[in-house]
Amino acid sequence: MKLWSIRGNSQKLDGGSMFGNAPKAMWAQWAAPDEHNRIDLACRALLASPLGGKTVLFETGIGAFFEPRLRERYGVQEDRHVLVDSLREAGFEHEDIDVVVLSHLHFDHAGGLLAPWAEGRAPELLFPNAAYLVGAAHWERARHPHPRDRASFIPELPGLLEASGRLEIVDGAHSLALGEAVRFSFSDGHTPGLMLAEIAGPDMVDGRPHGGVAFCADLIPGRSWVHLPITMGYDRNAELLIDEKRAFLEDKLARGVHLFFTHDPACALARVVRDGKGRFGTEHEVAELRARPLAA
Repeated sequence: MKLWSIRGNSQKLDGGSMFGNAPKAMWAQWAAPDEHNRIDLACRALLASPLGGKTVLFETGIGAFFEPRLRERYGVQEDRHVLVDSLREAGFEHEDIDVVVLSHLHFDHAGGLLAPWAEGRAPELLFPNAAYLVGAAHWERARHPHPRDRASFIPELPGLLEASGRLEIVDGAHSLALGEAVRFSFSDGHTPGLMLAEIAGPDMVDGRPHGGVAFCADLIPGRSWVHLPITMGYDRNAELLIDEKRAFLEDKLARGVHLFFTHDPACALARVVRDGKGRFGTEHEVAELRARPLAA
């Protein structure tokens, strides 16, 4: 099996919102803001093939579904569908994808499911041959969003996914589409039912897989958020998220699981470490994956 990091459309968002209650004097050292206080963010997907005999895409980024006015509001930098171009550069078309795993349905993680915006054209799904995997608790949130995060969802998307006939609602550690090849866990600190996917590693120790890759989604958007107290203003429950993040990082450290970051503009993959004071960090940082073997 090989892994690719697949670049999607990039964003510029308010740095204060991305770093929650951290002071600007601190976060500006990690992510330099522009004149509008915005920082650079990637919307990166992970491609694995063959995984359980299938070609699997973890998330789709923000895509190009926004009309021009909203594209500018949300800081989307490109008007073309970058994810589709990046898949092609890796040797794949969107029709080649067998499974799309969605940690959650906020537009910056699921917007790439949709064809680019065009005047007068209704939203339409890409990936016509793929099963779409969404966690059960988050599916309910997407169908009935809270006023606090309603703007983060694409109103038409749940209906399109249901109408495809290829939607699988995941309510446990494994899915029908991927079986034992991918293990799921769930988090509620960022949004209810955020689904965290781990590609099972090649080694088994005490009955548990070691050496895999975990897609961190918005539990840990990038290296700066590995530090436990750092959360986003977008998080539903910052204290709960910190507790979930601690348990997640302790587990991945113990089992030698790599972290895959979706929003870090300069790092796709890293290993988690812990210093003598108990603080988490990263090492062996990799900017891009290009047909990288899982065990590398």
